[in-house]
Amino acid sequence: MLIRAKAPLRVSFAGGGTDVPPFPEREGGCVLCATIDHYAYGTLRPRHDGQIVVESLDYGLSVSYSVEDKLVYDGKLDLVKAAIVKLGVQDSGGFDLFLHSDAPPGSGLGASSAMMVALVGLLKEFKKLPLTDYEIADMAYVIERKELAIQGGIQDQYAAAFGGFNYIEFLADHVVVNPLRLSPDIVNELQYNLLLCYTGQTRLSAHIIEDQVQRYEQGETTGVLRNLKKLTVEMKDSLLRGRLDEFGTMLHQEWEYKKQMSARISTPHLDELYEVARKEGALGGKITGAGGGGYMLLYCPFERKHTIASRLKELGCTIGDYAFEPSGLQVWRASPSC
Repeated sequence: MLIRAKAPLRVSFAGGGTDVPPFPEREGGCVLCATIDHYAYGTLRPRHDGQIVVESLDYGLSVSYSVEDKLVYDGKLDLVKAAIVKLGVQDSGGFDLFLHSDAPPGSGLGASSAMMVALVGLLKEFKKLPLTDYEIADMAYVIERKELAIQGGIQDQYAAAFGGFNYIEFLADHVVVNPLRLSPDIVNELQYNLLLCYTGQTRLSAHIIEDQVQRYEQGETTGVLRNLKKLTVEMKDSLLRGRLDEFGTMLHQEWEYKKQMSARISTPHLDELYEVARKEGALGGKITGAGGGGYMLLYCPFERKHTIASRLKELGCTIGDYAFEPSGLQVWRASPSC
């Protein structure tokens, strides 16, 4: 018997940064995001020889060890090791894990956190643990951000666990996921006008987050984060009302606020790409993750979308095909092929 899982990646429209501690504990944060049909995948196959074998297609790594070994965090698939330890699955007869993702690490689509959610889903199914979506997301967050001390925000784990369009609030001691009830017309029109563009560069978000947190602690970005919170609520309201051109224009303001949080969030290359897109008619846009590279999301009037895409391709970008994904983490059992 095989256990499989997939967790969707996400695009973040607004509020990224307000979910990065310690700001949410002190003032509360909020984000507006949606999951797309790009996924982190995992397969678990039980063994009976006391061995654990993990293969990651994205990192080109394969590691193996005994269930009796003490797992050491050495930079080789530490996310997997931490999940195994947290869920206590070393008391099994062993298993194989095969992991891969539709987006590279550092893409800005929350791929590493989606993989952690998929891992927790696989291992909780293997152990038959009755975890809710909130508990899965919280466990993924604790493993990634606290156990392994990987700096970052809170939104990605909850987006991957719940799926769909969400307005997520981060309060001092808990998280509230508010699903947005959008009509099919709004969802289709939004997708029709949004352009997802891979800039050709990945980034290490931890360095950007570290600089962002330091600037906040020094009191340099408190006002910016408060402005982002206010803008996120306004963008949510515009989306719910179907005022999509207004929503697209506010994406531009979100990007302008975001760049004020750290000088590392944008680069001359990203600035050039964004300027070209705006000159060709894009109403607004932003980098979908912490910044520095990855995917750029652009809101384009339908009659200018193809022209904008062509110009960005000339500059070395790749235009991504995508659709919004309404479901979050999915886990199922399958019989191995003969």
